[in-house]
Amino acid sequence: MVTLRALVVADEESRYIWDFFDRQAFKGIDVIIACGDLKASYLSFLTTMVAAPLFYVHGNHDGHFLRQPPEGCDNLEERMQVLKGIRFIGFGGALASSPKPFHYSERDAVRQITRRLPEISYHGGFDVLVTHAPVQGLGDLDGAFHRGFKAYRALIDLFGPKYHFHGHVHTSYRQGASRVIRYGDTTIVNAFGYRVLDLQFDKPGRRKRLSYIKTRYDWGRAYGSQP
Repeated sequence: MVTLRALVVADEESRYIWDFFDRQAFKGIDVIIACGDLKASYLSFLTTMVAAPLFYVHGNHDGHFLRQPPEGCDNLEERMQVLKGIRFIGFGGALASSPKPFHYSERDAVRQITRRLPEISYHGGFDVLVTHAPVQGLGDLDGAFHRGFKAYRALIDLFGPKYHFHGHVHTSYRQGASRVIRYGDTTIVNAFGYRVLDLQFDKPGRRKRLSYIKTRYDWGRAYGSQP
C-alpha cells in the first residue's frame, strides 16, 4: 500500500494558509494538487512553504498564467507526473462558448484527451485525474457554464483512476451537497478551498505499456457509449 498525504486546493485562496501559515499544520504533505482558478503567486507560495511538489491545471479564470505561470510548479496539462510510482494527469479549463483562454467546448475536451493517449498508453494508464471542470453528471450543475464534460466520464470509465479531483463548482453553489462522490472504483472530490487528504493506492508494480492503437479504439468506444 502506498499512502500520499495531499493538500488539495481550488477556486479560492485560503486566508488561513496565506496570511497565517502554520508549517506544523501541513507537516508531512507529499504533494499539492491545484485544480484551477487560483493566483499564480498563491501556488508558488504553497510549494515553497509546504515544501512539496505542486501539480496544477488551469481554471477558466487563469488567463494570467499565460503571462506569468507559477514558479516551481508542474503543469499536468503538459506532461504526466509520477510521484512514488503514482501517475497524475490533468486537463484544465471549463465548458464555455466565449472565446477566452481555457474556455472549451465538449469537442475541445475530446481533442485534448485524444492528444494525450500516446502518453497514457506509454505509462499504462494513470492513477489520479486532475481537472478544473467536473464530470458531466457527477458533481456538476445544470446551468450551461457549470456543466461538466462528458469526455471526462468516458476517460474515467476507460481507465478507472483511483481518484479524480476537480474545482469550478463552489460549495456555495450546492449548499449541503456532498463534496465526495464514489463512481465505480473512482473517488471524485470537489477540491474547492482546501483539503488535506490521505490518498491510498495499491503498491504499484511494473506497469505494462498499453497498445496505442487499441487504446485509441477503446477510447472511441468509451466516448461513444456515453449518454
